[in-house]
Amino acid sequence: MTAAQKVVNLVVIGDLICPWCYIGEKEMERAIDAVKDLPLTIKVEHRPYQLQPSLPEDQAIVKREWYLNRFGKDKFAMFEQMVTTRGSQLGLNISYDGTITQTIRAHRLSLKALKVGGQERQEAFLNAVHKAYFEQGKNLGDFEVLSELAEASGLMSKEQATKFLETDECREEVINMMAEARKKGVTGVPFTIVDGRWAVIGGQTADVYIQIFKKLAQTEKVTPLSPVPDAPMCSV
Repeated sequence: MTAAQKVVNLVVIGDLICPWCYIGEKEMERAIDAVKDLPLTIKVEHRPYQLQPSLPEDQAIVKREWYLNRFGKDKFAMFEQMVTTRGSQLGLNISYDGTITQTIRAHRLSLKALKVGGQERQEAFLNAVHKAYFEQGKNLGDFEVLSELAEASGLMSKEQATKFLETDECREEVINMMAEARKKGVTGVPFTIVDGRWAVIGGQTADVYIQIFKKLAQTEKVTPLSPVPDAPMCSV
């Protein structure tokens, strides 16, 4: 990093069953790539959120049935169309096949990835998890599935991941982070905090982030960012 570069810290709060978090992550990746020539070093940390605390941790529920029961046929059909259309524009094949379950186990591995390998390792794991869940219908509560994803993303071997999941390592931290987000008023995700000062809410487009990054690169002074328009999000 040169002396002229500024560091921009992004904290992204999200849940792994939230399609707008997956979409928002890809949009942010596009934006960061688009501004790689700006004098910025952009650091990203993903933190956990729990959209549905009532979901079981040890029982997988048929995803489509759960959504139909929660939203009703018409509302879910509209929601599904919005998500799949927006996802296809980014090359994502989001599907509502498979199962849904509590995400604490996957969040624990995500936090572990951040601890041992920083942003790069955490993002590699999250990309693998999102693709497995949204595009392949995998069960994020299953030890075997999570262990395979941990190994495929370079986090740790399947055996090490299974042993990790059998312990309570990172569990209390994840639960505390979720509680802290709620205490700060986060009721929907993705919720992105820019430099600890500004909040960007919902699955924003790459253009929104590009404009933010350009503004932050223009001056050394801290200036308020323009209000960001609402974007789709998953809420409690």
